[in-house]
Amino acid sequence: MAIGFGVSSTPAFAQAHVAKARSAESATRLEALQKKADEARDAGRLDEAAELYHRALIANPKWTEGWWSLGTLKYDSDRYAEAEIAFEKVLALNPKHGTARAMLGLCQFELGQPDRALKNIQDSEKVGVLEDQQLRDVVLYHEGILLQRAGQFEAARNALSSLCLGGLRSGELAGTFGMVALRMRDIAPPEPNTQEGRVVQHVGRAACLGGAKEYDAAKAEYERVIAGAPHFPLVHYAYGRTLQDARDHDGAIREFEAEIAEQPESVLPRLRIAAAEYKWNPQDGLKFAEEAVKLQPELPLGHYLLGLLLLGTGEYQRAIPELETARKAFPQETKIDISLANAYTQVGRTQDAARSRADFARKKQAQNMAGEEAVEITDAMDARLKQ
Repeated sequence: MAIGFGVSSTPAFAQAHVAKARSAESATRLEALQKKADEARDAGRLDEAAELYHRALIANPKWTEGWWSLGTLKYDSDRYAEAEIAFEKVLALNPKHGTARAMLGLCQFELGQPDRALKNIQDSEKVGVLEDQQLRDVVLYHEGILLQRAGQFEAARNALSSLCLGGLRSGELAGTFGMVALRMRDIAPPEPNTQEGRVVQHVGRAACLGGAKEYDAAKAEYERVIAGAPHFPLVHYAYGRTLQDARDHDGAIREFEAEIAEQPESVLPRLRIAAAEYKWNPQDGLKFAEEAVKLQPELPLGHYLLGLLLLGTGEYQRAIPELETARKAFPQETKIDISLANAYTQVGRTQDAARSRADFARKKQAQNMAGEEAVEITDAMDARLKQ
C-alpha cells in the first residue's frame, strides 16, 4: 500500500517548492544587480551606479549599504536634497550609524538648515564616526562653522583647535578661525585683499597656532597683527585668550585690559579678567565683575562670576543674590548649587545649604544616568554675550 501526502497536500508542497525557487532566483538577480551597482560606482560611472542602486533599492528597500552608497554618490554630485533622503533611510534602518548621521548633517549644512545640521553633526560624535580622517576633519570643520555662525565661539574654538592640533593648515581654516577668535558671526570672512580681511586671516593663523599649542609662533603672529592694527576690535581680546591657553596669566590680563582701553563699554574682557583672577586674586577681579554686571545686568554669567568673587573675598551675604540670579537662568548648572551651598553655610542658612547640596547630588546623578557631561557655564552663556 503506497503512502501519499493526501489530496490537498501535494499541490501545497509543489507551490512551496516553486515559491522557494523563485525567491532564490530573485535573490540571485538582486545580488547581481547590487554587484553591478558597486562595480559601476568603483569604476567612476556614477550616473549608471545611481540608476542601478535605485533599481536594487526598489527591489530591496531594507538594503542599508545600498542607501549609504546612493547617499554618498548624490552628495559627491552636489545633489544634497537627494543625498539627505538616502541618509535618512540609512538612519531609519540603523539609528546608530554615526557616519550616516554626520553625512546627513553635512547635507543639511549645504541645504541651509544650520540648526538641524549642527544637531546631527554633534549627535554623530556621540555614537562615533567612521575612522576616516579626511571625513572627520570635514565634519569637524563644518561643526566649527555652524558654531561660529550660532555665536557659540568657545565651542567653535575647541572644534577648530582640534583640526589645528592635527596639523591642518589652510587659508579657509584661518579665515574661519579668525572670525571665531574675533567673535564675528558673518557667513564668510571679509575679502582677503582688504585690511579687515588681512587682519582676520592673520588672527586666524595665530589662533590656529595657539590651538596646536605652538605658543611662541602664535605670540609672534599676534604681535605682528597688533603692531599693524592695534585698534582693531577684539584683537587684544583674541590675543589674551591664546595667552590664557599658554598659561601666561599676566600677559593675558594685560591684553584684556588693553581691549577695555580700546572699547571702554566692552563686557567681554572684563568677564575674562574676573574669571582669571578668581583663582589668583579675587580682590583684583572683583571690580571687573562689578563693572560687567553694571554694563550688562541681564547677563547671568556676570552675576555668577561676581557671586564667586564675593564668595572668595568673604562677602557671603552679597554673594548669595548674585548666585541665585545665575541659578534662575541656568537651573541645571551644578556648579552654582555648590557655590550657593557654600555661601548659605557661611551665613548660617543650614537648611538652604542642605537643599542646594541635595539639588547638586540629584542633578549630578541625572547627568551620569543620561551619560551627559556638564556644559561649562561660560559656554552655555556665550551666545548671550554682547561684545
